[in-house]
Amino acid sequence: MRSGKRGNGEGSVYQRSDGKWCGALVVAGRRRVIYGSTRQDAAQKLAKAMDAASRGLLRQPSRLTVGGFLDRWLEDTVKPRVRPLTYSGYAVNVRRHIIPALGDVRLDRLSPEQVQNLLNRKLKDGLSSKTVAYIRQVLRTSLDQAMRWNLVSRNVVTLVPAPRKERKVIHPLEPHQVGKFLSAVAGRRLEALYVTTLALGLREGEVLGLQWEDIDLRAGTLRVQRQLQRFGGRLQLVEPKTDRARRVLDLPQYLVKALTEHQKRQVIERLTAGAHWDERGLVFPTSVGTPLEARSLLRDFRQVIRKGRLPAIRFHDLRHSCATMLLVQGVPARVVMEILGHSDISLTMNTYSHVIPGLRKDAAARMEDLLANAKTAGQPRNSKMDRDLER
Repeated sequence: MRSGKRGNGEGSVYQRSDGKWCGALVVAGRRRVIYGSTRQDAAQKLAKAMDAASRGLLRQPSRLTVGGFLDRWLEDTVKPRVRPLTYSGYAVNVRRHIIPALGDVRLDRLSPEQVQNLLNRKLKDGLSSKTVAYIRQVLRTSLDQAMRWNLVSRNVVTLVPAPRKERKVIHPLEPHQVGKFLSAVAGRRLEALYVTTLALGLREGEVLGLQWEDIDLRAGTLRVQRQLQRFGGRLQLVEPKTDRARRVLDLPQYLVKALTEHQKRQVIERLTAGAHWDERGLVFPTSVGTPLEARSLLRDFRQVIRKGRLPAIRFHDLRHSCATMLLVQGVPARVVMEILGHSDISLTMNTYSHVIPGLRKDAAARMEDLLANAKTAGQPRNSKMDRDLER
């Protein structure tokens, strides 16, 4: 004879007085309740839970908070696997943005609405859509790990859309402004740095992290294999983020000459500094050999812009100027992608979409010339004039 008490793993479906449908089962002596919008929904969820319980896969309730889990995730999963700079970026987003808003919420009770409110609040506070998207990415990545650890049954962040991307307007130098820029940097201590950035489209951290061992002036090549970044309170050389960012570039002769002159000036600087020189092998260090701070570079860059009476562009716009000039000259987008170290061709095309219409018109004009010439060359020569010319 069967008793009224349910055994381990057995369940039932019932409706509460407030109209909600529930599925209840007992696992390891503890009663579990699962909610559904209808009787059928509750029954289906209960069946899945009973199946998971029978295989020992049903997640047990936990009082672990979002904050407690994220601290554990950073130390146990992120720190051992990623570069220090990447870890620093994750930790800043977790501790500055996510934990203050969601840290006290129980991990298994985190809802899509709470995540959406966090993102909306950050946008309202003035953070860029790119920054807010990064916050969402960090939280989503962490909850993927929580699922693997069987701490949550779903990743609620996947139910929350990322902020709409803002297309930033870039301001590359116009062709007639390039000459003014080169005149403005001529003779400056960092002239070769500016020429290198403009000619090769290097990122700020890449050009500041260059070492002489990366450059072969005789062969006319430059190898990008590190960046100078500030983290942990000091400037450090770190590896590029992606394999695409590691690249070997051919140097224009104009740049070879600029770097050769710069190398000679650095020898004089080293002799002048004497015992104060701190040899790091850097191509563009301070006057005593130590890494050059980005803010010092930007201060000098603003002086160059004022001297050349140029638009108030950013240093990063030199990289955009390089890409734009290459595309306008007909260099294939795939080659431009490799020069810039982009991870994907779509990034190149989307970033420089403003150049594409002009390239399309140029391509159409070239095709017109090709077809017209081909047609003329293939026409039969049957006219009297043609026959007269053939005699």
